Amino acid sequence: MTAEFVLDLDEGMLEYFREMVDVLVDRCGISRPEAVARINRRYANLEIAPYPYLMCHETPEFWALPAYYGRGEHPLPPTGDPDADAHIDFSRLPIHPAPTKDSPYWTLGEGPLSVPHPVDPAQPREQL
Repeated sequence: MTAEFVLDLDEGMLEYFREMVDVLVDRCGISRPEAVARINRRYANLEIAPYPYLMCHETPEFWALPAYYGRGEHPLPPTGDPDADAHIDFSRLPIHPAPTKDSPYWTLGEGPLSVPHPVDPAQPREQL
């Protein structure tokens, strides 16, 4: 286990995973503990090689948004790319439930107290 995550990460990958958490906090409006729990649940069973691991070929948004949003009627989950996601109505996408309060994914405490409120991830952060 590394810091707040339930998998072993070197310093570079720890920073990358923290950037994924920042995406969920900033764009989905959830708390940091919930964002960490969602990332932990999604990636807990992976063995992550040292930075730059293969997943670094995509932006943190690419890996973070599917931890929050389901696909809905779209063949692919949102990617965080404004052009690729232009056709997606984020207000209509299903939202995965947060991990249960008693799960091992909640490493920062709090439990699932935040109520998700969808924010369009294609919208620039300055406008949120």
